[in-house]
Amino acid sequence: LAKQVGVPAIVVFLNKEDQVDDKELLELVELEVRDILDKYGFASDDIPVLAGSALLALEALVENEDIKPGDNEWVDKIYKLMETVDQHIPTPEREMDKPFLLAVEDVFSITGRGTVATGRVERGSLKVGDTVEIIGLSDTKSTTVTGIEMFQKTLDETIAGDNVGILLRGVQKKDIERGMVIAKPGTITPHTKFEGQVYVLTPEEGGRKSGFFKGYQPQFYVRTTDVTGKIMSFSYIKQRNPSELSTMHSNPMVCPGDYVNMVIELITPIAIEK
Repeated sequence: LAKQVGVPAIVVFLNKEDQVDDKELLELVELEVRDILDKYGFASDDIPVLAGSALLALEALVENEDIKPGDNEWVDKIYKLMETVDQHIPTPEREMDKPFLLAVEDVFSITGRGTVATGRVERGSLKVGDTVEIIGLSDTKSTTVTGIEMFQKTLDETIAGDNVGILLRGVQKKDIERGMVIAKPGTITPHTKFEGQVYVLTPEEGGRKSGFFKGYQPQFYVRTTDVTGKIMSFSYIKQRNPSELSTMHSNPMVCPGDYVNMVIELITPIAIEK
């Protein structure tokens, strides 16, 4: 799943090391983890794998919050984990060069001022006085930004990565809801139909135990919204067990572990893009 959604870098931490008496067993677990990483397209030789006990480290810090590096083995392992994360996980770059977009997380009204939509700025920048569009779940609306606030401070401008509240002119609370997006006009449009590449998680990965057919209607989560969609058609990219009846059946079935291309039709329009 991490590979499918585009996670670029990973550090592995094997927890509960204190419950393993045989160190060779820990080495076998690490080898198995690296095999799994390779299976899903990660370069396991370049990925750090560390072990420790989060519980014992926490208990030590609760007992003595002034513990310094070198005072406790389990706390040191957590320090080492964070140092490794700092070294191997790149700092995300703010997408400042792209058009403004914010997915609405919550909406509330301020007496005498108007409607405020809150969320994290996904990309771009926005200034007070800018014109924006509210897109998805209903008809697209155009409005003007009359105020921006972050952590109870008034701003003239917000940029990618900020969690802000945006005051919108002439918009009623009933006109905007969680799952809509606020964007620069003309940069993103609502759709009810799209094609996507899908990997179906197996039971071992926390996914499905059974397959499904064309016409299945699951929930689709996009940014801050979830909406029901119908699988109109699919084609196999790679099957986990291609010899199964799923390929021979007159009504083919998608099984856990399969990679497929799907055409989806949603019951309501949402703002999506490639």
